[in-house]
Amino acid sequence: MDPLDDARTDAYLRRLGAVRPEEAGGASLRELHLRHLKAVPFENLAIHLGEEIVLTRDALFGKIVTAGRGGICYELNGAFAELLGALGYRVELLQARVYGKAGEVGIPYDHLALRVDGRWLADVGFGEHSAYPLDLDEPGEQKDPGGVFLVRAAADGAEGDLDVLRDGVPAYRLETRPRVLADFRTGAWWHRTSPESGFTRGPVCSRITEDGGRITLRDHTLIATSAEGARTEKELATDEEVRAAYSAEFGMVLDRLPVALHPRPQGA
Repeated sequence: MDPLDDARTDAYLRRLGAVRPEEAGGASLRELHLRHLKAVPFENLAIHLGEEIVLTRDALFGKIVTAGRGGICYELNGAFAELLGALGYRVELLQARVYGKAGEVGIPYDHLALRVDGRWLADVGFGEHSAYPLDLDEPGEQKDPGGVFLVRAAADGAEGDLDVLRDGVPAYRLETRPRVLADFRTGAWWHRTSPESGFTRGPVCSRITEDGGRITLRDHTLIATSAEGARTEKELATDEEVRAAYSAEFGMVLDRLPVALHPRPQGA
């Protein structure tokens, strides 16, 4: 597939508040990665608005750039891959299985991440994760504003599998064989429909703030976390307050509010 044309590439860069880099290098990748996490929220609202998750270039561009929305990993990293490719990076789509709280791995195609120029693990679609790309050639710990990360060979996985750890806790298991975007449709369908998917239990929208903190709207609760870790929560009493928060914090104007597809049980 041909890369994005210049007009779409420039429109995407404007969405990020970025200028076209002079060269496709590591420094530019770091800047684009962080800008993406600040400008484009991780959000699962489509699931709770009854919208389809369509994994095509046109659909992703239309949602993230034209409509000013965000998305889940398949959408965010799928779109970011197109931008990076248009800027001259060599990008490969990798599938990963996310670790659960009990230490088990999730379904195949649970997550989509990017390998850039054969070296960098870029991931703008995993919620709270690294602010900058991780170095796949680095065997030791990597300090990042999002925590301390380690990429290591998976001892009990297939040859070539990698475990990505954050602050000593496995985040996901990465398979290093390149994939294509269509391969992730089954995973996207499962996350959009299954009661076992955390994404169906309630709407969430989250991004990194300009000062390095994080702002998250989870249903009717607005959560602000500072770069130092201080956390405040505010319950939004009315639908109008929720709409105002989506607009003020995420630049998203919704004509209706998302409703949990499979609500969490009381007390869960």
